[in-house]
Amino acid sequence: MTRPPASPPPKCAICRRPADPEFRPFCSKRCADVDLQRWFSGAYAVPAVEQEEVSDDED
Repeated sequence: MTRPPASPPPKCAICRRPADPEFRPFCSKRCADVDLQRWFSGAYAVPAVEQEEVSDDED
C-alpha cells in the first residue's frame, strides 16, 4: 500500500514563508504583530449591510 503524498507545510499568512508552530499561522512574532496592526488600523474589515429601521406605529 502506498501513502498519499504529505501535504506541504502551511505558509505564513503575511509573508508566505513556512509557518512556525509557535506563532501559527505566522512564521514569527513580527508577522503576527503586522497582522494585528492591520486589524487595529481598519485595513481588514468585515462587510455589513445595514437594514432600514421599521417603525412600530404603522396603521
